[in-house]
Amino acid sequence: MARQFAFTRQQQVADSNTRISADTLVQRRVVAVTDLQALAPNLTIQPMKGTQSVNYHLRGVGFDDYYENNMSSVMVYLDDVAYPFSSMTDGMMFDIAGVDIAPGPTGFTHGMADTGGEVSLHTADPTPQWHGGITEDIASYARSRTTGYVSGPLSDTVSFRIAASTSHGGGWQYNPTNGEHLGDQDQTSIRAKLKWTPDDKTTVMIGGHWTTDKSELINGNPVLNLDPSWQKLPTYTSYRQTEWDIRPQFAKLIGRPDNLKPSEDNIFWGADVRFVRDLNFAKFQSVSAFETERQSEYSDEDGYDAATGDTYRNVDATAFSQEVKLLSREDRKLQWGVGMYYLRSQMHQQFFSDFTQYIGRGYMSNTYYDQNQQTFSQYVNVSYKLPFGIKLFGGLNHESDDRQIFNYHTIQYGHASYSFLPEGTLTNQLGGMLGIQKQIRSNLMMYFKISKGFKPGGFAANNTVRQEQLKPFKPESVLSYELGFKSDPIPGKLRLNGAAFYYDYHNQQQVESFLLPNYGMLGAYVNIPHSNIWGVEFNAEIHPFRHLYINQNLGYQRGTYSVFNALDTTRVNNYHSATGIYKAFYKDYSGEDMGSPKLTLSGSAAYRIQPIPKYEAELGLNWSYRDSQAMTPGGNGVYRLPPYFLLGSYASFGPTSKMWSVTVYATNLLNRQYSLTSSSDTTTYQHVPGEPRFVGGRFSFNM
Repeated sequence: MARQFAFTRQQQVADSNTRISADTLVQRRVVAVTDLQALAPNLTIQPMKGTQSVNYHLRGVGFDDYYENNMSSVMVYLDDVAYPFSSMTDGMMFDIAGVDIAPGPTGFTHGMADTGGEVSLHTADPTPQWHGGITEDIASYARSRTTGYVSGPLSDTVSFRIAASTSHGGGWQYNPTNGEHLGDQDQTSIRAKLKWTPDDKTTVMIGGHWTTDKSELINGNPVLNLDPSWQKLPTYTSYRQTEWDIRPQFAKLIGRPDNLKPSEDNIFWGADVRFVRDLNFAKFQSVSAFETERQSEYSDEDGYDAATGDTYRNVDATAFSQEVKLLSREDRKLQWGVGMYYLRSQMHQQFFSDFTQYIGRGYMSNTYYDQNQQTFSQYVNVSYKLPFGIKLFGGLNHESDDRQIFNYHTIQYGHASYSFLPEGTLTNQLGGMLGIQKQIRSNLMMYFKISKGFKPGGFAANNTVRQEQLKPFKPESVLSYELGFKSDPIPGKLRLNGAAFYYDYHNQQQVESFLLPNYGMLGAYVNIPHSNIWGVEFNAEIHPFRHLYINQNLGYQRGTYSVFNALDTTRVNNYHSATGIYKAFYKDYSGEDMGSPKLTLSGSAAYRIQPIPKYEAELGLNWSYRDSQAMTPGGNGVYRLPPYFLLGSYASFGPTSKMWSVTVYATNLLNRQYSLTSSSDTTTYQHVPGEPRFVGGRFSFNM
């Protein structure tokens, strides 16, 4: 039963990455990228208004992209392929071999440059021996998830792997007026890989995946009435209650049924080719990929049964990427890498809104546009081992990003029509990284590094009625200082890693409000001239005595605006609620806290025994805590999400051969009521609630 800590080799790598194994993903029931925020310090992953589009923040650096047409400050990779649109990861969290979460400026060893970091998902590869397995997971609210895979050789040089997942049910929200439920999943994904090794120096991997998702969304709950002319907010007697509705006229306009619930109707697919060749003096790698999404999404953005903010969005997007790089041999004192990355994306987006019952507008609208983007990155990195366990390392990257938005139109049916001139933005940026590490003892390493990262500018693309709303925002940059250590004070018994960081943040890209007189507030992106962020992170793995294994993450961060003047949304909303008039009020937020959760905690404890020979049982607890989060600058009251603590548990039993296992589990064991994120529309400000307690069972069979 003795088990060594994982990722031993990475204990000598100068980084503060959080590495998550496949076993941990299964134990914690990570089935979507949003679940990862409970496993890493200072990480926030929030669904956009309860939809499948996702916003990432790492160490306070992030970007809230309402319409998914900009680059995230935290880039997501799947098998080394960058996903420029966050919803493309929908349905991909199955048959995962591991996850690597890297904070800080990136782009010095692969992919594209970025300011906040990256989340890298690694899927399982084909195996030279035959393997297969199936897992059935059934839980509360008629939720079910089935996953399976088969892997093995087709010849001496060719092997394959096919994996699939399907999820259904689980809708826990309901409408108290008619008893209808909301939130059922309806998602199916399949992924295939073919591996060819014609000789001992060459590997070719061909992959493909496909996902269809018709899942219902989680609806926001109104917490503030923004319009005094409108009815009072609904009063709910249960955390699970919500309301929604769609007018027949709006359903006809978008070509969907009259009984449509807030939901997705999406198809994602893609293919990639990887080529690796050992050239003796170095290794050559090439990755080519094509990804596409066809997304149709209906969301009730006022949070109740009124036609004041219903939105239907169509997205047709593609992304082609090509990376080539050359890596030196790993057994040399001087190691180096050089590479290039190219990405081209195209998007057509159209979104309809129903404001018919909102007295300030009183119409349905249609906005559509096209956007092209092309990015070319080059990078080089080098490290050199000196005597006495010292290593110097550094890197440079350059990135050119060209974006255009065009064919932009807004139609307000029966009211007005607008056409807008095209806009473009070109970013050329240079980043760098320099560091030193010292292997003080075989079980203790310390490092210090300085890095500067950039993120290109982009466009706001929401309900546009004025040309100035399309003016591009500028690139942002982060200068990072990080001091860290990795240690195994008692090998196999105690591991402790930690890091302290300071970020000098310039031109931070942030979504703010743009006040249009006699119309209301609209989302707009601004560049905050200067901010600073500092914090610490710790990870401890403890095996105090036989059978007991404990893991604990801790993250603490503070961010402060140094120079920032913006619209005071709280005061604007309060004034409008009292008078029915929109009036601009501005506030100097210099010195204000940036609002990111200050303290994040996550951990687990497992007790493993062999009650009978050749069989093992495991009892486990897991927990996570997130501090409060301000959703607007200086936000308090309803504009700040309350802190919350979640507890989960599980018990499993099966043979040590892993042929099968049975698990019972509970998530949100204490049935806490908490909010994942927030959103607003014309008449309401809403909180999007998180899941209640789920109790389930899981059976796995492997061969």
